[in-house]
This record gives sequence, structure tokens and C-alpha cells, in this order.
Amino acid sequence: MATEQRIQGDTGAADRPSRVTVGARPWLGQYEPGAPAQLHYPDQTLPELLADAVARYADLPAIAYFGGTLSYRELDRLSAQFANRLLAFGLQKGDRVLVILPNVPQFLIAHFGILRAGGIDAAISPLLVEREIEQLVRDAGAKIVVVLDTFYPKVAGLLTRGTVERIIVASPDEYLPIYQRLFYPLKAEGKKPEVPDAPRHRLYRFRRLLRGAPTDVPRVALSPDDVATFQYTGGTTGLPKAAMLTHRNLIANVVQIKGWVPSLRAGEEVLLSIMPFFHAYGTTLCLHLAILMGAKQVIMPRFNVQEVLAAIRKHRPTVFPGVPMMYVAICSAVREDSAKAAGLSSIRYCVSGAASLPVEVREEFERLTGAHLAEGYGLSEAAPVTHLNPLDGRARSGKIGLPVADVEICLADPATGEPLAGGGQVGVAGELLIRGPQIMKGYWQRPEESAEILRDGWLHTGDIATMDEDGFFAIVDRKKDVIITSGENIYPREIEEVLYGHPQIQEAVVLGVAHEVVGQAVKAYIVPRAGETLTRRDILTYCGERLAKYKVPRQIEFRESLPKTLTGKILRRVLLEEEAARPKRRRRGGEGAGEGVEGTV
Repeated sequence: MATEQRIQGDTGAADRPSRVTVGARPWLGQYEPGAPAQLHYPDQTLPELLADAVARYADLPAIAYFGGTLSYRELDRLSAQFANRLLAFGLQKGDRVLVILPNVPQFLIAHFGILRAGGIDAAISPLLVEREIEQLVRDAGAKIVVVLDTFYPKVAGLLTRGTVERIIVASPDEYLPIYQRLFYPLKAEGKKPEVPDAPRHRLYRFRRLLRGAPTDVPRVALSPDDVATFQYTGGTTGLPKAAMLTHRNLIANVVQIKGWVPSLRAGEEVLLSIMPFFHAYGTTLCLHLAILMGAKQVIMPRFNVQEVLAAIRKHRPTVFPGVPMMYVAICSAVREDSAKAAGLSSIRYCVSGAASLPVEVREEFERLTGAHLAEGYGLSEAAPVTHLNPLDGRARSGKIGLPVADVEICLADPATGEPLAGGGQVGVAGELLIRGPQIMKGYWQRPEESAEILRDGWLHTGDIATMDEDGFFAIVDRKKDVIITSGENIYPREIEEVLYGHPQIQEAVVLGVAHEVVGQAVKAYIVPRAGETLTRRDILTYCGERLAKYKVPRQIEFRESLPKTLTGKILRRVLLEEEAARPKRRRRGGEGAGEGVEGTV
């Protein structure tokens, strides 16, 4: 029999026996009224999803971007032109196109253009350096790159060395009205590199390339089971891998999300798209969800809290997918200004992902805005959403929510991968296994890793989870993040939740660092709120009152910021690398909680 381990802090479930099992799917009784447990998924491709939106909402705005707009009809025409240019370049079905763009109109044009031409959209972060980009170009086998002019120097060498055959360069302001280009916010951030329009050298400017291109949608035979996107994942922990997501995967997930909120109104919603489209979260919960609903999406290439507040006042968005750090920043900006807080009243639904949502952040954001903010959970390999909290005011603090429609769940022994009895029981921690229509086809050119994560149809997430009596799940921690101190398993998230409850702490992350006596020591990295003063004794006293002694951080480091990905996920790997690079210190005998703590802020 698989080993079972009960976890403290799961709302008392660990202290009482329960016969409720994961296999009984208790979560179905908690769905919002009108949210179906089973859904119909259209047998179509993403270009057909766009075509349906154009047929219904042709003259409605599809994109709002710093004062410029594109209708669904215009998006349809431009993406068809882009597709025809790619075909003229010799793009074959299944060829990969590397896209290095933030949230700008050209991303949507290129995305649907690549798909209409039968290609695969391999979008990556613009923040990668030249070496990393070249690595992914070679991994994907891409011969065409679409890049923002700001980042052109990172890829110029790829063309001269013959690594790629063509580069298409977009400017962030080229789809703005002429009079607004002078006031585009990013213009003030430095001179852009000079990029010639040199078709003879296979270097093209995005908008000029489309001029005169045929506007008919090309006839390329596509199947819902064709790969649509490469979603690179694993960059925070190792070499990135391309999760191959099919048209069917991506459409299934966006249908699941729409079904989760029955009150969403087709053709009427306004979606605030700040989450990067190169991330599965932004692709599905922003880009594809807006297309499915015929919504206007207000796209922003970066998160700047004042720009975001101005966009909210102007466009009155109703749906705002984000990450915890965005909601933290907005709360800080409006906390002392009731007029600014009132300007957020149009927002009805917010979904937080990519990192755990602290209870205090959710409660303050809902109090200030009146919106429902609910934590969700997903992985790039699942397109990405698998769990959501109800968005009708019943979200449970500290929970990732309920499995969405047509998702099966099993909890397994973290050490062996063997399913627990009944698929798992209330309060019993196990590795979260997921099966559903949105699960990826596999990793590109990595059969061993694909076989490791996809076993008998189940996606092995590597996350340790528990379920309560009603079917709400909580992530205890990443399997690889568990800290083992003197034989005790410590889950960083439990400590992080305690730290986020401190009124003077803005952000916190907890890691296990090497310790010559106990194996690993608990270390907390803390960013205090602006203007606040904290000492190590403040933290030790606060944690000591709320945690078992062995869980209290032995080391504390105060910082002005934490390293993050563009999506707001804290880069634990970077902190561990910093720790490994520090000179080793001799430890005095008898050191206990609080050893090695650093500084006062």
C-alpha cells in the first residue's frame, strides 16, 4: 500500500477520519448554479474559433491598445494577410515560427496568421538573452522569427549566421493612430535600435510586409489534433521544454473556463489583458477567452500600476486575470485613495494564477474593489487551467479551488507515484495527478521526459495537494520544494502564508538551504512594505507564535525586491543560485532558530 501522510493546517481535516475519497468527486456538488459538470467541445481549430467570432461580432472592437482599436473584421483581414505572406515564404504545415513579442496587436495578428498558414506558434519571453533565444530557435527548428524592434539586436546575429532564414520586425506603435504615436508610453524609455526594411536580405518590417498581401483566408487543411502552439516551460528550474498543445487542447480549456462562469455575456465583456500572451495563462484566459466571447480585450505590454489604473478608468474592464503581485500593487496604489478605488468598480471577476494567492491580498482587493478574486491552478502542460475557485463569492482562502468540468483527479504517493487508495482521501497529501481534454500531447523531441510526466493518461504535476470534504484542493507544496530538516518534512507554502499575514510584509518566499547539521535550514526572504521597519526579532516572534518551532525560519534575509519571471512567479532558482555562490560560514554549536539572520529594514 502507498504511504499516506497527513498534513497539518488543512482546516482540521487531518485531525478527523473521513471516508470521502477523491474518486467520489465531491467537488461536483460545489459548482456554481448553471456551471455544467460536463461540456460539449466543438470539433474545430483556433482559426475556426476566430472565424466564428468574426461572423458574429465583425464590427465590434477586438483589441484596444493605448487609444488605438482593431475590430474583429480588421483582425481577421490582417491575420489572413500575415498567413499568406508566410505561405509565400515557403512555410509548410507543422513548421514552427518563433514569436518574441509582448502584448501588442501584432501578437494576435501573428498568432492567428501562423495558425491559418498551418504553422506552430512558438512564443517565448522577450526578456530572454541572445544565448537563450538561440537555444530555443535551434530547439524548435524555427526558420522565421517575429520580434519587437526593441529586441531586434538579440536576434540580428541569427540571420547573419544563417540560423534563421527570415526576421519580421514589429514596432509597438505602428497600429496606433499617427497623432498618438508621439505619446506612446514606451517611447520615453530609450532610443529604439535602427532596423532597416531590407526584403532582399530577408529582413522585413511587420506592417509594410502586410501591404498588398491577399486578404483571402488561405485554404490549409487543419485538424483539431494538430499541434497549435509550443509552450516553453521549465525555465525557472532547468532547461525549457516545449509543451505541444493542440487546437483541441486549447479550445477545450477556454470552453471549460467560459463554462465555469455562466454569467459571462457574449459580445459584452471587456477583458484586461496584461498577462503575457507568450505564457499559457495569458494565451488562454486572455487572448482565446476574449475571442470565444467576442469580448474587447484591452492589451497592455507591461504592468505599470498607474497605466493600468488609467486603462481601467477609460475602458471599464469587467474581467481581469492576473497574478498576486499585480493585485498587491493595485491595493497599495488605491489603499489610501477612495476615489481611485471607486474607479475599479467595473471589474466583476478576477482570476489569480502563476503563484499562490495570499489570503490577505484577496480579502483586501475584494474589499477595495467589490470584485470577486479567486485563485486558480494550472500548468503549461494543461493549457493551463485545471482548477478554479467559484467566482460567486464562495472562494475559499488558501485553496486552488475545484477541478473544472471534465477534469479527473487522483492523488498519488509522492515517492512512488502509486495512486493512493480511492484516489486519495480527505486530508491525505499526495502528488496531484490530472487527466482531461486539455492535457498536452507531450514535450517536443523529449520522449523520455514525456513518458515521465504522462503515465497511463495521467499528467503527473509534481505538486503535493490535499482535498477537503467538499472537494476543494490545496497545494501543500512542490514535491521538489519540500524542505527536510532533521527528518521533518516542512512545506514552504505554509510558512509563506503565515508571513503574508504580517501587516508590514509586502512579499515573502521560503526556501530550504544547505545546513551541515540538519540537512536543510528554513530561510525566509522578505520584502517589507514601503516605509515599514522590520527586524529579525519581529519575524522570529511573529512566526514563533504561529508555527511549530522546527518550522520557524532559521535564516532571514530582508530585500528590496524578489527576482521574478515576467508573469510574476518568484524565481526560486535564482535565490538558490545566489545562496550557493555565497562563501560558506562556520556554524557555532547550539545555533537554533534565527541563526544566520540578516539585517534590519
